Parts: sequence; C-alpha cells; structure tokens
Amino acid sequence: MPARYRCTACGNLTRFDVTSTRRTRAYHHYTVGGDLEIEAEEVLAERLEEVTCRWCGNGAAVEVLGE
Repeated sequence: MPARYRCTACGNLTRFDVTSTRRTRAYHHYTVGGDLEIEAEEVLAERLEEVTCRWCGNGAAVEVLGE
C-alpha cells in the first residue's frame, strides 16, 4: 500500500510531488498492429527520493502518516 503524507507547514493531506526510482519486470505484448500493451508489471525495487508539498512547495515539512 502506498504511503500517505501530510505537510506540517500548511496541513495539506492530498497533493504531493513524489520522485522515486523503480526497477521493474514486465511482460511486453505487441499486437499484430504493433501497439504495445504492458502486462504483469512487477516492482523489483523502489527508492523514494523526494516528497514535496504541491500547495506550499515545502519538502522538509512533509511527514509520512502511520509511522
């Protein structure tokens, strides 16, 4: 389940810019017409880099809820 965030500077609970790096494995299925459909994507590793409040722009005041 993805983390929930809260900005302690402005009280925002709903809008954040989240920067992360992911390593995935996915099944690529090309149709006869050449269109790509990505199926069965599995996240092998994920690293959270930065979370910034979309309302006030503060990144230092964002906390993870439920920790």
